[in-house]
Amino acid sequence: MKRRAVEAMVVVVPVRNEAELLGASLVALASAVDAAREAQLRCEVRIVLDACTDSSAEVAAASDFEVLHCDAARVGAARRLGIAAALRAVDDLPADRVWIANTDADSRVPADWLTHQHALSRAADIWLGTVRPDFDDLSSIQREHWVRTHARGRTNRNIHGANLGLRAQSYIDAGGFASIGEHEDVDLVTRCRALGSVAVGSDEAEVITSGRFVGRAPGGYADFLRRQAVELVEDPSRESGWEGRTARPSTGVRSAE
Repeated sequence: MKRRAVEAMVVVVPVRNEAELLGASLVALASAVDAAREAQLRCEVRIVLDACTDSSAEVAAASDFEVLHCDAARVGAARRLGIAAALRAVDDLPADRVWIANTDADSRVPADWLTHQHALSRAADIWLGTVRPDFDDLSSIQREHWVRTHARGRTNRNIHGANLGLRAQSYIDAGGFASIGEHEDVDLVTRCRALGSVAVGSDEAEVITSGRFVGRAPGGYADFLRRQAVELVEDPSRESGWEGRTARPSTGVRSAE
């Protein structure tokens, strides 16, 4: 079913002690916001500092984006706070004309990240974007494995909070992000789809995320990469990867199905 394209983009970035990577993340996001504004889209960006104890606040303050603070130490709560604040800034628009784009503080979005999601808002309610670990953080065997197991042009059904977008009406109808510490993205998409929201995904507008082995969420991407590195040393021909595996929250592998 054809939908009306959205008119405004709400972008939220939760931050938990990401001073080392946050600067590059915000520079990349600024390019995407500039491209969206050139396309006549309204953009409201909120950076949410969540129980930070490092210099993330100083890095965020150097950007042109509005910065919020919370002490939840839960990514779901941080996303929820930022989205609520940003939606208030566009409350003159109906919720079905507003799009919520989510990424992470250790990730770099492409310049067409928001314009791509704007285009697909004519056909869907949810965007499931892919992520790729920064190859500079990986061993040669992991880089080779990634290229071998990730053919370009594939349909994506996995859920990554670092590259997730959805219509504000779908978000509101589903009750928003739960105030939880991990898998908040899977939880939200599951509830949205249960209410009839249509999701599409591909590897277009792919986000580069940190390839570190120690992350902020126990069951997140860093945990997966660490375990994968061990598995590949034991068996270099292994074909398993984040994409295309059965979803089990304890593994860090998240699927929309």
